[in-house]
Amino acid sequence: MSNIVLRGVHDVVSYIDSRPKISGRAGLIWWLALGGLFLDAFSNSALAAGLGPMTKDLHLSAIQVATLTSLASWVAIVFNPIGGWLADKYGRIPPLIIAKVLALVGAGLAAFAPSFEMVMAGRFFVGAAYGIDFAIAMALLAEFTPARFKSRLNTWQGVWYTAVSSNLILAVLFYNMGVGAAIWRYAVGSAGVVALIMFIFQLTYLVESPTWAARKGMLERAATYMTKIYKEPFVAADVEDRAPILNQATKGFANVALIFRGIYLPRTILAGTVQMAQSIQYFAVGWYLPIISLTLFGQNFVVATLGALVFNLFGILGGFMSPQIGKFFGLRKASALGFGAVFVMLVILGLFYETMPIFLAFLVPSLFILFHSGGPGANGKSLSTLSFRSELRAGANGIIGAIGSTGAALGLLVFPILKEDLGLGPTFLILSVVPLTACIICSVIKWDPTRTSISPDEETNAPQFKSDVALATALVK
Repeated sequence: MSNIVLRGVHDVVSYIDSRPKISGRAGLIWWLALGGLFLDAFSNSALAAGLGPMTKDLHLSAIQVATLTSLASWVAIVFNPIGGWLADKYGRIPPLIIAKVLALVGAGLAAFAPSFEMVMAGRFFVGAAYGIDFAIAMALLAEFTPARFKSRLNTWQGVWYTAVSSNLILAVLFYNMGVGAAIWRYAVGSAGVVALIMFIFQLTYLVESPTWAARKGMLERAATYMTKIYKEPFVAADVEDRAPILNQATKGFANVALIFRGIYLPRTILAGTVQMAQSIQYFAVGWYLPIISLTLFGQNFVVATLGALVFNLFGILGGFMSPQIGKFFGLRKASALGFGAVFVMLVILGLFYETMPIFLAFLVPSLFILFHSGGPGANGKSLSTLSFRSELRAGANGIIGAIGSTGAALGLLVFPILKEDLGLGPTFLILSVVPLTACIICSVIKWDPTRTSISPDEETNAPQFKSDVALATALVK
């Protein structure tokens, strides 16, 4: 078998794009990255299923509940860009492994915590793991996904709801085991088991992104990674035969400024808007579905948890449908349509939740989750992942992820306070402003990475630090 010569990042991207499917070692890496996202969702939602019993067990006030549930998102705001910077500078794999260790530590601290303060410490580590992991895992997924399968990145949304639903099922099992008010300890402790499993598998089977290595000028390493992943002999071309690296960003952490310049600015605004708005609406409503279920269906824990599970099954359906929805409409238009539908559902809940018959009390929140997961819930991270070149991708995901984490933190913080002060109906109506605003912005900005044939790694008019002339050219184009 003759060697396949790599002259530069174009050859790496072209080979990956030519693959008929995501299979073999590449497929295993793809699903292991998604497995990390499963852990992120599982860890984040572990508190939700047992939040009611925890509130009683630790005698928490509404402010303490809001602080505790939002802490991981506040921490993720800081660690999102840190994780992205580490991944763009040192590679995708080391920070992913570190994130699993942090998740394991966080789960252990929370599960055995004797006090509210120790649970807070555990959630700090969970937030750090989530912040580091998510931006990098999405970047890794993008760099192993052929261009014609771009919309498959939205699969993460289905994985998210599968993790949340798994938590709810476990909560019912733990409840039937008679663990009483300590049920929340079992829920957060089970996240530690998942973290340990993912640590072992990712440490064993993940391989560094060859696209990242090629963009960083390490073509020999890229060839080694390609050989290991695709089981074909790749070699780097002689130095004099290599293609130049276009617009390579070499300023380290300062690279983040590039995503707010030139052609990248509207992409950042669009992805940031979708990220923040979907985070607010999900973490203010979707995350609290077990608590909302208690309000809608009474104080029976099993009935309320099963009600929340039904809602999240619609999330699984929408999440796994989102790749096809994104492929059909494009990520931007699918986001706009999803936000519009979510706005309508929140208005209906706000006006009629107290008087709705039981079937509508199930149907409307279920449709909220379906429209959210099928559209904007998945698209924010996919938009940011697909809009920037490789040495900026994880960093951009980190910055835009921090924007999303800010939305999550606001949603988690605001919902219990508004609910206690104003009631559930007015809270839904206030929150409906968020998807309406996002729908308008998504309708105005026209960028969509699934509707262009040029990879961001090969764009010739991307902004860079080299000169003011380059910036001016990028702005004009």
